[in-house]
Amino acid sequence: MKTIYINGNIYTMNPNEPMAQSIVTSNERIVEIGNDEDMLLQWGRNGTTIIDLEGRTVLPGLIDSHLHISSVGINSQELDLTGVNSRDKLLAAVRVKAASIHPEEWILGRGWDENIFPDKRIPTIEELDYVAPYSPLFLPRICGHAFLVNSRALAQCGYHSNMAIPYGGTVVLEPITKKPTGLLLETASNIVTKHIPKKNYNQLKSAVKMALDDAVRLGLTSIHTNDPNYLDGANQTYKLFDELVNQEGIGPRSNLLIDYTYLDELKSSGMFAGYGNNKVMIGAIKFYADGALGGRTALLSKTYEDDPGNFGNAMYNNEEIYRMIQEARGYKMPVAIHTIGDQALANVLDALDQFEPVEHRDRLIHVSVLNEELISRLKNPHRIADVQPKFVPSDYPWIVDRLGEDRSNYSYPFKKLLQAGVWCAGSSDAPIEPLNPLLGIHAAVTRKKHGDTHNGFNEQERLSMYEAIQLFTLGGAYATNEEMDKGTLEIGKLCDMTILSRDPFSMDSADELLTTDVEMTVIGGEVKYRK
Repeated sequence: MKTIYINGNIYTMNPNEPMAQSIVTSNERIVEIGNDEDMLLQWGRNGTTIIDLEGRTVLPGLIDSHLHISSVGINSQELDLTGVNSRDKLLAAVRVKAASIHPEEWILGRGWDENIFPDKRIPTIEELDYVAPYSPLFLPRICGHAFLVNSRALAQCGYHSNMAIPYGGTVVLEPITKKPTGLLLETASNIVTKHIPKKNYNQLKSAVKMALDDAVRLGLTSIHTNDPNYLDGANQTYKLFDELVNQEGIGPRSNLLIDYTYLDELKSSGMFAGYGNNKVMIGAIKFYADGALGGRTALLSKTYEDDPGNFGNAMYNNEEIYRMIQEARGYKMPVAIHTIGDQALANVLDALDQFEPVEHRDRLIHVSVLNEELISRLKNPHRIADVQPKFVPSDYPWIVDRLGEDRSNYSYPFKKLLQAGVWCAGSSDAPIEPLNPLLGIHAAVTRKKHGDTHNGFNEQERLSMYEAIQLFTLGGAYATNEEMDKGTLEIGKLCDMTILSRDPFSMDSADELLTTDVEMTVIGGEVKYRK
């Protein structure tokens, strides 16, 4: 069955044929591109479906190159603290939740950010105990690298002052009494999470389905998602996505990043990078080299400006990083490594430089704090940087307090990366940032919040609209070695398209993106969402 999409304002992102009116698709792929008259004359026979785009703007299908889609779904069923702008409001939300559940039932949620609190002070454990006296509490920060717990949660895990804390983690203590403050950093959360009751298979499937539906509604045709820690392992993760995407036809194409913890499980099941099909595919082996800037756990080469003596947290020492990459390479797997601080990235590149590349590209996720040397080391045809433009308006201006002026000028330096020839892929890191890719494109172009009157934080790093959209199209395709199948609209490629209510390339202001609707999401030539 052939389908012709006519009367479109189609940006192919292919420099050889940048614009078109009409696309013909058959068996998921593009068979012809051109003007309406020619396409209808050649292909518009009986049995051909014709879809009128009514002059709307068409882009290659948008790709989110790094997120946690299951966490997006799970969070929607729990206490959402995103945007809560004071400590008192956070405590009030916990109090309301505690009153609505059975005593001793866990209170779970995510999204708090003390940087938007007027006094920037997080709740104490005593305050958390007061609003949730009977329920254990576990609340990850918006970045997912710091966590609030109450005394009930610590009691559930049998915490005591001599308890062994996983490497790279910290139970923050009062300086005088040495009692827990209620704040856990990084891997210290593991002492609590293993005691939280697990959701059953149907609950997890429902959460993932909800998030996949949202992704398609927001115009995403492909996602690269890291979920085994939320979905009980590599096998169950693949099973869930296979059922939802392949069998039930739900959601965007999904490339599955597998945490290093599950490498042996992956091997025993016979899965590897590229295993699956163009709808659900195994991707790289993922692990964390450091933490996040918000909680001052990203690993820096020089101390934090606002916390002298603190360089951040290394999740693994250099020998362990080498060994983990070596194990992945032994299975011919690429790696996808979380590196926010400049020292974390340097440590990882030092290790990666000792290994031959494999078929699929290695991925450096975030690369938030850089310098000229690190940028030059990232320029490699076998490496790609997964960047999150929406971090810029979220993290500035407080990031200047963390890093100082000089280092903050090399924070999220997207223009420098592109000019140096580094391939970059755009992403949201949802649920840390909203899933909507148009917000990421807007942030890449403006580097500021809507309504700000300045020219953008580090305005020299602003991208053109074309460069920003390319992050979320061809950049995402490169990240998974699929540039011959997606990222541009060309004959032979998959017919994945995002259809918008406005033309991003003719806007008077990039702020118009914020009121632009996704009119259709087309995956494999099939309309998966229509507004």
